[in-house]
Amino acid sequence: MEDTHSCLRRWEDMDNDILVKIFQNLDIFELTSGVAHVCSTWRLAACDPLLWKTLDLSLLKSNFIKIPLEPYVYVDGRSDKTFTRVLKIALNLSCGNVSTLIFHYNMYVSDDQLTYTAERCPRLIRLVMPVWNRIKKTGICRAVRIWEDLESLTMPSILNPPYLMEEIAKSCKKFAELKIMGPCDIFFASTLATFLPNLKVLSLRCSMLFKDALIIILEGLKGLEVLNISHCLLVEVPPPPAPRRVLMELDQSILERASGLKKFLTCMDSDSCIMCQRTSNDEGLMRWYKYEEDLWKVDEVRSLAI
Repeated sequence: MEDTHSCLRRWEDMDNDILVKIFQNLDIFELTSGVAHVCSTWRLAACDPLLWKTLDLSLLKSNFIKIPLEPYVYVDGRSDKTFTRVLKIALNLSCGNVSTLIFHYNMYVSDDQLTYTAERCPRLIRLVMPVWNRIKKTGICRAVRIWEDLESLTMPSILNPPYLMEEIAKSCKKFAELKIMGPCDIFFASTLATFLPNLKVLSLRCSMLFKDALIIILEGLKGLEVLNISHCLLVEVPPPPAPRRVLMELDQSILERASGLKKFLTCMDSDSCIMCQRTSNDEGLMRWYKYEEDLWKVDEVRSLAI
């Protein structure tokens, strides 16, 4: 009997590499539900850097309602607590090894949650955070100052972009990729040209894009190599009193300016392209909740897709 018992394998005797392989198949809920508390061996495996290179929190969404005043959303307290709990456990297990961080387009992160995250992900390289309703200027700037290695950002369109782009230019010397999920007007384009002229990759897909803003981008971003305007609603605003109009194709002046790019990704086929039709129907402000669950993660630029 003693010999039989001595041959039995215990949980803590499992090979660490095998455990890590198993844990790689778990989602964020499963990883943070208690596997690290089984034994010391499991906790060691649960903290392995391979599990936390990418922290994908896109399974988590805020339970919210829209309100007429800033921040224009009210997030249910229980939803907030659930997110905070999962976030804290994940960041504790990650031991600062997160290089890619992904939030859902309906996850309304607060200033406190963002600061907590930034302090525990100091080596972040890529951030995907499509909504910022609850984040103040000071909050995002504080985070950017921590993220000196940040190279890629997916963000919403914001009304006053200079403060952010200036902070990125000062703090993130390796910054190279930007995806804006929302309209790009002349002010936003001018801000990019002023503070991030060496930006290499820019995606504006499925958004309203003003022709004058596109010209500023093509002329002002001297280091730009890849530009994605697929499925955009391209709008031209002539002098008053003429009304603005939607362009159905790119004219020669745009094509000539874009000729120096390595990749210029376009699609303006509202007759046969369903994404172009959706952008048009949504008037350049995509209502992602109406469509397939993970459609917002798609991008024709491979490095910006999720």
